[in-house]
Amino acid sequence: MTNAPALVIVAAVAGISGGLFLLVRGLAAYRAGEAVRGTGTSRIASLAAGEVRLVGTIEPGPVTLVSPLQSVPCVYYHARILEDRGRERTTTLDEERAVGFLLRDASGTLRVFPRGARWDAPACFDEQSDWTGDDPPGLNLNRGPGVTSAMLDRDAAIAALLTVHAPDGGETEEPRGILDGGALAALTGTGLSGSAAGLGGRRRHYEERRLAPGDIVTIVGSAMPFHDIDDPANADRDDPTLALDDPEVAMNLAGAREAGLLKGSPEEAWGNAAIPGFGIGRPTRAPNLDPAAQPLPIQPAAVEEPAAATFDIPAGELVVAAVPGSPLVVRIGSPGEAVARDRGALTQGLVGAVIAIASALLLAFAAQGAFG
Repeated sequence: MTNAPALVIVAAVAGISGGLFLLVRGLAAYRAGEAVRGTGTSRIASLAAGEVRLVGTIEPGPVTLVSPLQSVPCVYYHARILEDRGRERTTTLDEERAVGFLLRDASGTLRVFPRGARWDAPACFDEQSDWTGDDPPGLNLNRGPGVTSAMLDRDAAIAALLTVHAPDGGETEEPRGILDGGALAALTGTGLSGSAAGLGGRRRHYEERRLAPGDIVTIVGSAMPFHDIDDPANADRDDPTLALDDPEVAMNLAGAREAGLLKGSPEEAWGNAAIPGFGIGRPTRAPNLDPAAQPLPIQPAAVEEPAAATFDIPAGELVVAAVPGSPLVVRIGSPGEAVARDRGALTQGLVGAVIAIASALLLAFAAQGAFG
């Protein structure tokens, strides 16, 4: 009986912590949906510059991502791997990426540049290894490139489909992805392989959230001409300045700039590699080669035009992106579904508030009884 007040105090403190956590998370989720609730839906065909809300289906842009845990083509993912070793939990992987994509509604299509966006994506994979350490069903680690072309060359795709590979999990060859020579190795170095994860009592929890072509989403952001985007060359990519957070990288870059070693254009920096199609033996203009080298066939302009139409964006074309003071929000589902989730989050937050208040009262009574 002497331990009863102490147990009550511990339970009350836990209730306060849990209740406040639910309250904060619920209010944050509800507040994040204000932009969706407060803006009317526009049609892409009649879009004007300014803040807009759009509802449509994701279509792939020039490239798509390959998700780390299930090797699924997507335009956004957030993948996490948590490892439990006894009472200790560590994060083995926590990666979030996005690329530009197209949004289609009944009236047309529009480019979305999602750098800096706030995402509301569903958990498509949420599993953990069993007590022996065996991987959960559905886990298909990406051990190849994290980005793949969304516009496959027809002849190359046919050749890939007709090529016989070893079965998944074969001893002679890892599973391969189409055209990339092996779309599954990004996590090989982490030791994530089969039942080895279970040695020493280790268990892993896998979670992957993603949005993929075919998903219906609600987007709130700013429509603007493409030429008005700050740094348009990197607007649909991961932030290229993140590497500058490394002091050594920043120091080397500053040293190269002071020494005049930085090139002014891709042609100066890369030479032949800056010529479209050079790396795959299909240059669009004559490269500089050794006189003894065999010349490469030059692709006609008609071959380059589709690629240029895909990657080159007219300066005045309206696109959607984030701007300072007006974030870009991408949420799964229609506005009605997003609002329903917001209300559910608010209800959950209010329940958390009730739990926290009740626990605080219980703690006060318990403390009064213990010290009174």
